[in-house]
Amino acid sequence: MKEARYLVPGDYMADPAVHVFNGRLYIYPSHDWESGIPENDNGDHFNMKDYHVFSMDDVEQGEVTDHGVVLRTEDIPWAGRQLWDSDVAFRDGKYYMYFPLKDRNDIFRIGVAVSDKPEGPFIPQENPIKGSYSIDPCLWKDTDGEYYMYFGGLWGGQLQRYRDNKALECAYLPEGDEPALCPRVVRMRKDMLEFAEEPRDVLILDENGKPLTAGDTERRFFEAAWMHKYNGKYYFTYSTGDTHRICYAIGDNPLGPFIYQGVILTPVVGWTTHHSIVEFRGKWYLFHHDCVPSEGKTWLRSLKVVELEYKDDGTIRTIEGTL
Repeated sequence: MKEARYLVPGDYMADPAVHVFNGRLYIYPSHDWESGIPENDNGDHFNMKDYHVFSMDDVEQGEVTDHGVVLRTEDIPWAGRQLWDSDVAFRDGKYYMYFPLKDRNDIFRIGVAVSDKPEGPFIPQENPIKGSYSIDPCLWKDTDGEYYMYFGGLWGGQLQRYRDNKALECAYLPEGDEPALCPRVVRMRKDMLEFAEEPRDVLILDENGKPLTAGDTERRFFEAAWMHKYNGKYYFTYSTGDTHRICYAIGDNPLGPFIYQGVILTPVVGWTTHHSIVEFRGKWYLFHHDCVPSEGKTWLRSLKVVELEYKDDGTIRTIEGTL
């Protein structure tokens, strides 16, 4: 297994969403900074306030270009605080950035900003997407041309505040043998600015076809949804959050269900773990982050990339988070 490479040593970036546009790799990370807010389970210390875009044409040795700030909290009309993990999709000549942001009531919504170029800048819409909630949007273009958004995150991500896409009077986190909370998936409207339907659950099943339980913390979903396709199969990958793993499950269509397969990345230095997976020039790569350069400060994370390897049966070789 090759050693991972740090990509932006001069700044703290995390939660990378990575895509190939116009033959070049573009990285859309969140931007950590020293906010001075005490660390807590709701993630208030992750008070990110802008996005940069980075690009490169050689993963293993090439220079990383910083295209600068492309969207800031103060640019967004409905903004409260906390620009967390974003993603970008391309359709009909436009690039769409999807971002979670707390509104002025401190509720996470998902917004969208538009650009003519993959490196931005991105111009935000006046309002968040109708019916959106929680965090970590990931966009997937399927083979039929439809676009889907996967999203959701527990604890600070507020997913436990919702059932059937409706806000609960009191948040509820399942425990023990209760079914785990599911991430969400929703088809996007043709203009990419709104949902085309109601979000639905993404079912992750165990080897016996049963939904993963809330008490199965080493396998159940917590946050950081990502989708990719390999040899005709859909790979839904995600973070287990408080047990610090990146895991994967495989299905036959983008809506699931997905059968749990194993661990892609073992725990890294730092509390959070968040990733994306992309193919570039015949190789597959795992982009992620850790807190080694900041000496373990969980709110100051650094981007990394390492080559991803598949076995002949389509399973993924586990990567040690300390590499």
